Formats: sequence, C-alpha cells, structure tokens
Amino acid sequence: MKLFTVIATLAVVAAGPLTAPLTAPLAAQDTPESAKAKQDLLWAQMEDSVRLIAKGTDAVVGVAILDLTDRRAFYLNADAVYPTASTIKLAVLAELYRQHARTGAGATLGDLYTIDGKDVVGGSDIMGGLTAGITKVTNRDLATMMMAVSDNAATNVLINRVGMDNVNGWLAGLGLKNTRLRRQMMDVQAAQAGRENTATPRELVLMLEALHKGDILGAPLTDEFFRMLGTGKMSYLPRLLPAAVRTANKPGDLDAVRNDAGIVFVPNRPFAIAVMTTFGRDHREQEMAIARISRTAWSYFDRIGKSSALGRIVR
Repeated sequence: MKLFTVIATLAVVAAGPLTAPLTAPLAAQDTPESAKAKQDLLWAQMEDSVRLIAKGTDAVVGVAILDLTDRRAFYLNADAVYPTASTIKLAVLAELYRQHARTGAGATLGDLYTIDGKDVVGGSDIMGGLTAGITKVTNRDLATMMMAVSDNAATNVLINRVGMDNVNGWLAGLGLKNTRLRRQMMDVQAAQAGRENTATPRELVLMLEALHKGDILGAPLTDEFFRMLGTGKMSYLPRLLPAAVRTANKPGDLDAVRNDAGIVFVPNRPFAIAVMTTFGRDHREQEMAIARISRTAWSYFDRIGKSSALGRIVR
C-alpha cells in the first residue's frame, strides 16, 4: 500500500499542477514590422531592376507602377510629358462608357453608325473593309475595333460622337493637367502644328485607378469597361507575362515612340502600370523594355499576392 501511494504521488508531481494548460500559447509568427520589412526589400529589388532596364535602352523611359491595394507607387521620369500615340484611346473609351452610364446624356454603346467612306484614314484595317453606306455598326462595335486593332477610323468616329472637349473636360475633372486629346488619329497637319496627344505615366495610372475604383461607371459597367480594354491585341505589357495573367491595356506606337498602359489583374494584388518611351532609335528595344518592366512588376505583385506574410506559398 505504501509503495502504491509513493508511485501515485510521483505521477502527480511529474504531471504538474492540475490547472496548468496542456500546451503553452503559440507566440505570434511574425510582426507587422517584420512583414513590412520583407515587402520593402522585394519592392526595392523591383525598383532597382526597373531602373536598370530603363538605363539599358537608348530611349527616354518613363514608368509609373501603382499598387491598387495599398497605393504604394514607384515613379521614374513619371511627370515628364510624352506623346501618347494610340494609348490616348484609353481616355476616349472611358468617355464613351461614362456617357453611356449617364442615360440620356450623350452617346451610348448601342447607338448605330452607318459606315462612311470618308472616315477611312491610315491604320483603319477593319473600317476600311466595310461597305460604306450599307454596313451599320454600334458604338460598342467601334470600341471593339479601337481596342482590338487600334482602328483609327473607328477611333475618329467615336471622338466625333463623344466630343473631344468632353474627353478633355473629364480628364481635367480628374485633376490631370498633361493628359489631353488634341487631335484626331492620323491628323499629321495638326501634329505638325504642335497639337499632339500627350500624357504622363503618373497621370495614366491615376486615371486607371479612378476607373478601377468603380465610382465613375458603377460596378457592372466598370467590369464591362475593363473587359473591353482587355480585348485581345498585340501589345507590350503582357508579352512576357504568363498566359493566364489577365491584363487590360492600351499600347501605342509612333516613330521613336512606344507606350503601354493598363491594369494587370494579379489575384489578390492588382496593379496599374504605364510605361512610356520616346526618342528611341530601336523600336524593338523599346517594346522589350516595356515588356521586361511589366514582368519585373508582375513578379513582385504575384509573390505578394499569393504568399503568406512569411513568404511561404501554401497550396
């Protein structure tokens, strides 16, 4: 009996107090300061890489990258004014959708237009092949041509229908000072007279951010707008991205000029990006610089979007 009592006592002592927890509470795995420090390092790596890409071309390169989650931004030569080429069509598209959203106050996506042979200018691959006086298209059709093949005749018809002053009034209302539509597409005389369509990389991403928020068009129409902007096309931002990555963008090119601006819809971490290049001697180099900058930015946002605060990807 004494032996049994001793053994029982030893067992209680070994087990510890009856009220003690079975396991100690886990300490926090990370702190906000630690998580931010790691993201800061990745962001700095992205900035350094973008600067090296820009420095490696003979063109003047302007870059704006804006995190649409926390508004962190990187700007490189982003307040200089650049010729937009066809990237200005992004603003024309936005004004069309903005007017459509205001029922009875301007153009709508369903308005019909009869093709006129006088509309055709250089770079009108679709409109130039339609039967003048017979073929009817909607503003939505014209917008699709403007996005898919950058059809200049379709763009000019839309500029006439929504109004150049309305486009510029909306841009001014956003607080954008240098992004302006000053001439129609292929109006060489206007360009020679100094009326050029212009923007800055910073203003382009701010315009995209404003549209992405949904307040301008409302939720359903915002989704449709970005689907239209995402119409498949030859462009530079998506060139080196994985095929599954969704983008909505508008490139532009002129002699010595290559641009692209849009949103890359990285899951959990979308970002707006604008890369504008001018004074270039080698347009292929300019295009690849845009693609490489886009890939560099995507690499940062993709890792942040799919990783834990510690950096692990849990599948």
